[in-house]
Amino acid sequence: MQSTCHVCERSFEARFRYQVREEDGQYIYVCSTGCQQRLLLGADGVHACDTCGSTFEIEFPYQMSVSDGRRQYFCSTQCRKRGEQRHSEVGLVRAAPKRIAVFNHKGGTGKTTTAINLAAGMAEAGRRVLLIDADGQGNVGASLGISGQRSLYHVLVNGAVASEVAVPVREGLDVLTSNETLAAAELFLAERPNRDRIMRERLGDACRGYDTVVVDCAPALSLMNQNAMVYADSVVVPVACDYLSLVGVKQVLRTIRNVRELLQHDVQLLGVLPTFFDVRNRISRDSILTLREHFEDRCYDPIRITTKLREAPSAKQTIFEYAPKSHGAEDYMRLVQRVTAVASVERRVRSGTALSVASVASVASWGGT
Repeated sequence: MQSTCHVCERSFEARFRYQVREEDGQYIYVCSTGCQQRLLLGADGVHACDTCGSTFEIEFPYQMSVSDGRRQYFCSTQCRKRGEQRHSEVGLVRAAPKRIAVFNHKGGTGKTTTAINLAAGMAEAGRRVLLIDADGQGNVGASLGISGQRSLYHVLVNGAVASEVAVPVREGLDVLTSNETLAAAELFLAERPNRDRIMRERLGDACRGYDTVVVDCAPALSLMNQNAMVYADSVVVPVACDYLSLVGVKQVLRTIRNVRELLQHDVQLLGVLPTFFDVRNRISRDSILTLREHFEDRCYDPIRITTKLREAPSAKQTIFEYAPKSHGAEDYMRLVQRVTAVASVERRVRSGTALSVASVASVASWGGT
């Protein structure tokens, strides 16, 4: 894939990690170590200190840092210490939101139900949440009884600001809807340079007002899903408790590995969520045992099968509104608590729960390739 150097504007194919860096929600490309140095130091190496404002010439590595995708410069160790302390105390740079893709290539695994109730539960827990429907079927909007005047299409194609297009549906919960126009948006992406990173570029700074962004992905191998995976920092995989769904997990893991290795984006497997669990069926019990054997603590507690989860969309409600005392509400609240706990840790220590590349590759080989 051809990229354009941010410094010299030469067209080249990125082959090494140092050639791609993320700043301010966008990807920056450099063709060589020389251009990398020019990018970091500037034309003459002179910068203004972010703490005291004095100008200085960079001589040492400690004089520059990148925090939440933003470069900062410090003339001395004292200014760096003061700047980092001030940042941690008053949040000079707002942390990027936790970005979760709910993804599985296979349909009928409960992706939309999971995305809606995970987002709604995190909003009820006090977080500011944006739920993005990245499926042209528009099931998120249909399930909540909303239809935005503008959609994800307008964000990707027209450059509309996501926070302005999103529809407030509950306290702390906004929804960015989609419809059949998303197919046209995918054609637009296919013709763009860096076509798998457009969603990340469009949503970068526009979503910093949220604590969490949840993306409901379509059940497909598509360019839109590539964009969603490159935008997300973690993935929740709903898996129905049946044999074919278990087989499909391997494909999801291969996709995660390809995004990490080929697209150079460090997306992580947050967890696998068994859905449609029926304790009376042997296949359900065997599925849980298999998933727990291979994913250990990354296998979440199952979502039990219940008619309340099927009925809630017809009432345009989440499970917490429609049947707050049901098994479905109880199970999804456990999921919310697990994900919220991880998100809280990651806001303090980035990548504290991340799988290594080797771990993902090992799990992806489960059961053969």
